[in-house]
Amino acid sequence: MSDEKIRGQAVSEDQIQAWADEAEAGYDVPALRRRGRPTAGDGPGEVVPARLDAATLAALDRQAKAEGLATRSEAIRAAVRAWAHVA
Repeated sequence: MSDEKIRGQAVSEDQIQAWADEAEAGYDVPALRRRGRPTAGDGPGEVVPARLDAATLAALDRQAKAEGLATRSEAIRAAVRAWAHVA
C-alpha cells in the first residue's frame, strides 16, 4: 500500500497503476469537456455575488422548498428570471 491519499483516503498501488494505464490509453477530450456544472441558461454563467440578510435567506429557503427547487442558486435564478421577465 502506498502512502498516497486523496481527500484523506488511502490509494492503492493498483489504483494508481489503473489510472496511469487509463491515461496512457488516451482520453476522449470532447467527453471530458462536457463534465462539470451544466450551463445556467443559454451559455456559460457569470458568478454575481450578493449579500442577503438572515430573514431574506430564510424566506428564500422556504419558497424554494415549497416550489421543489433543490438549491438556493436555482431559487435565485428563478426569482431573477421572473422579475426580469426572462423565459
